[in-house]
Amino acid sequence: MSTLLADASIRLEKALKYVSISEDAIARLKHPKTSLSVSIPVRMDDGSLRIFQGYRVRYDDTRGPGKGGVRYHPNVNIDEVQSLAFWMTFKCALLDLPFGGAKGGITLNPKELSKQELERLSRGYIDAIADFIGPDVDILAPDVYTNDMIMGWMMDQYNIIQRKICPAVVTGKPLTMGGSKGRDTATGTGAFYVIHSMLSKFAQKPENTTIAVQGFGNAGSVVAELLFKAGYKVVAVSDSMGGIYTEKGLDIPSLKRHKEENKDIKTLYCQDSLCDMVEYQSLSNAELLNLNVDVLIPAALENQITSINAANIQAKYIFEVANGPITSEADAILEQKGIYVFPDILVNAGGVTVSYFEWVQNRSGLYWRLTEVNERLKERMVTEAEKVWIIAREFDTSLRTAAYIHAIERLGEALDAKGTRDYYLNGITPKLIKR
Repeated sequence: MSTLLADASIRLEKALKYVSISEDAIARLKHPKTSLSVSIPVRMDDGSLRIFQGYRVRYDDTRGPGKGGVRYHPNVNIDEVQSLAFWMTFKCALLDLPFGGAKGGITLNPKELSKQELERLSRGYIDAIADFIGPDVDILAPDVYTNDMIMGWMMDQYNIIQRKICPAVVTGKPLTMGGSKGRDTATGTGAFYVIHSMLSKFAQKPENTTIAVQGFGNAGSVVAELLFKAGYKVVAVSDSMGGIYTEKGLDIPSLKRHKEENKDIKTLYCQDSLCDMVEYQSLSNAELLNLNVDVLIPAALENQITSINAANIQAKYIFEVANGPITSEADAILEQKGIYVFPDILVNAGGVTVSYFEWVQNRSGLYWRLTEVNERLKERMVTEAEKVWIIAREFDTSLRTAAYIHAIERLGEALDAKGTRDYYLNGITPKLIKR
């Protein structure tokens, strides 16, 4: 088994000790159902031809069609995509969505391509995987370095191939093409609902709670702004170029606005009037992780907290907005330190939840107001977070293991419903787990 997927599977093994599902179901959960690797030829603006490597993995579709984003990043490989599809499988089950887990990606630095080249690449990707996806098979969504425009290109290309309009094949697309209100901010908004509801259990008053956010992209910037507006003190944020810190707390709305204009957090305060508003300290992403704050929010990429730096983490609570920011080895160290880690498959599930809402709206032809989308999102996120909290206390286990227990129970029900060894040999029907 690949390194990243093997590390992800350790979480599955821990949770399996607490659930009662068939050996058949366990065996199926340990392996991706299907993986596709494709070469995508793209004619560049200078007339040259480049070949890009693309992937799509459907890890499990027992509970419904595969669901997962497409990321554009230089580090994309089959190991990463399989691991992300693995996490999506449990994320969808945890939120009780009628989907399985899938993921896709292309290995490239999107900043090196023109918009025209990105469009050709995106359409070429769909040309290569069109037989592998569909509204009832595998549904795409945005991820790292992809956005609503790219999703729109992908949906349009699929429509051309199928010779019909199929908006439900892609979520996170522009509103004018059938997108859902609230989808562009759903990951950050859903994370905020979980953070706000869970911190209340520790009597953490917003005005006395300091927060550091690693990753100021679509998800990180949204959750930081919502926390700021709710009265929390966001003292540090960072992006790929570095970060800034001030004990007094940052003006997140202004920072977000200037980040969108200048594309770089680290230099913002010296380029405009904000220089006069607050004294700040420049710091690296690694330094941000080690800050003495109440709440740490990793919202960038995988493997940010490992066995190497876990002992230096000082935060009391960690909410994983990124996928897989903490390794299994680091988990053990953080648990020994008494740090509460709220796992990615719960905290960042707002994106796929509103993607589900978008899929439902596409298929029904009825579209919801933003307030309705957010009300439905809040109800689902807070409800499932509460269940995870209860399971963790019931089994005296970590919140991550509790989340996997909850997801595995739902997956196990679906997998066992198709038949097990006991059923075929002894006529014993699997017992459905009710919590």
